[in-house]
Amino acid sequence: MRPLQGIKVVTFEHAIAAPFCTRQLADLGARVIKIERPGTGDFARNYDERVSGLASHFVWTNRSKESVTLDVKHPEALDVVHKLLADADVFVQNLAPGAAQRLGLDYDALKERYPRLIVCDISGYGSDGPMRDKKAYDLLIQSEAGFLSITGSEGAPAKAGCSIADIAAGMYGYTNILAALIERGRTGRGKRIDISMFESMVEWMGYPLYYAIDGQTPPRKAGASHATIFPYGPFPAGDGKTVMLGLQNEREWKKFCEIVLRMPELQRDERFCAHSLRAQHRDELMRLIVDAFASLTAAQVIERLEEARIANAQMNDMHDVWKHEQLEARNRWTQVDTPAGKIPALYPPGRFSADEPRMDAVPALGEHTESVLRELGLNSEAIERLRAAKAI
Repeated sequence: MRPLQGIKVVTFEHAIAAPFCTRQLADLGARVIKIERPGTGDFARNYDERVSGLASHFVWTNRSKESVTLDVKHPEALDVVHKLLADADVFVQNLAPGAAQRLGLDYDALKERYPRLIVCDISGYGSDGPMRDKKAYDLLIQSEAGFLSITGSEGAPAKAGCSIADIAAGMYGYTNILAALIERGRTGRGKRIDISMFESMVEWMGYPLYYAIDGQTPPRKAGASHATIFPYGPFPAGDGKTVMLGLQNEREWKKFCEIVLRMPELQRDERFCAHSLRAQHRDELMRLIVDAFASLTAAQVIERLEEARIANAQMNDMHDVWKHEQLEARNRWTQVDTPAGKIPALYPPGRFSADEPRMDAVPALGEHTESVLRELGLNSEAIERLRAAKAI
């Protein structure tokens, strides 16, 4: 039995944050019923066509769900939503600000009718405050939260290469829902959860925020290097490849000088005898390291780093990750069905001794509409009437 088996989730979701949240609930066995707009559905379905004609974001965040198409502006379709909510445990939505309230699907409107229902609202800036109605996309939230101010290089800010603000909000939605389910087990009552992409991203900015407290200088932009620790980042080897390495303490600095650089005298160089001094003189130290690595291949550099027990990594691209030996050794890949056939899928993080995560199909738009409506007691005539009215 999976941890959330028997839990029913109804979701009005699009893009990444809410779908990522509910997919993880589905991974743990919850039944997730995804309400989509007839004809078009979640607009993330059309972000690209890279996965045999399907969108990469969509197949990542929507497996193991049931897709039901409903035009919720139609009164009979809204009646179906309430039938679904009657025995639901969780309702998740990331509609435009105010949209759920206009539909009568906000927590205040639902709490008396469904006292055990947990309602999770995910939005850009939260349900109140001066920026409540401001449009919020991942890159814009990265910017507003200060993330762009500490990434990239001087004069060239860079966003994260994946949707980290969406992912952060999805993760906090997921964990708050799990906590609310535990709380409901004690109190018998549901609650409202208000998740803001902005606040989720600012939480992740904790280190640079504290580093710059009381008007102090924020961390410098350091590209792929660490802003305040050196050497920590990418270094070129003589064969044109790049090695990532990181030093955390003086013991490692000593080993780095002796075993990796073969320059033990640097241990006593006053420019480099502390973390802060190495960061202050990073340009000089960088030149020394690059010169030392110039006659070595990346494999030889990594061999020396391993001997010195200094943390290191290869700078892999996506093709390298697809065939990564560690993922293969731990059997982290499986396959899931999609409307375009089977695709590889990574098991979610966390290994269970007694059960497997749920890894069901990515649904076609409206694939489960009729079966769910029949489950709710609608007969063929009623379903056809809804279809004729374009309510489904």
